[in-house]
Amino acid sequence: MSTRTLAVVSAGLSVPSSTRLLADRLTAATVDALRERGADATVEVVELREHARDLADNLVTGFANTSLREALDTVTGADGLIAVTPIFSASYSGLFKTFFDVVDKDALTGKPVLLGATAGTARHSLALEHALRPLFAYLRTVVAPTAVFAAAEDWGAGDATNRDLVRRIERAAGELADLVAQRPAAAAADPFASAMPFEALLRGA
Repeated sequence: MSTRTLAVVSAGLSVPSSTRLLADRLTAATVDALRERGADATVEVVELREHARDLADNLVTGFANTSLREALDTVTGADGLIAVTPIFSASYSGLFKTFFDVVDKDALTGKPVLLGATAGTARHSLALEHALRPLFAYLRTVVAPTAVFAAAEDWGAGDATNRDLVRRIERAAGELADLVAQRPAAAAADPFASAMPFEALLRGA
């Protein structure tokens, strides 16, 4: 089997959070779908709440510290991305937007992405279409046709609503797996690729 890497970005603020729960379910379904397509998957999760101060520092200094740089490299170097945010005031969270503001605008070009969102009420479900899709279109990613929204009532055990959520998760995961499996595996990042040339260091650049 070939191996693909999945980066999972969760912007949940609480522990535990419904955002992370949805991210985990999308990830498990995608791993299963990739296995059905003859590919193993390695998964790396980026919890944005752990990088809130790092992101604020980056906004004012223009530099990512080691922890944030590792998170950015995880996302940009993966074969596929699962991105899940809570919805506040009918849009993605500020933490979610700040992270993708920090990502280089060309670093995600062509990357397969599965979008997910959570909120207390289904009234926020259209945020996936009017907020998240335009953001990832700007970043020139390839977004899976099915995006998954989960409201509080979607987590009910054993009822029809919960079964509908499961079906949406499986459909979206299959779409992402198709996109990822069709692409060649991402090359390992060169840790010295962005190093400043020695001549520039001598000039004090």
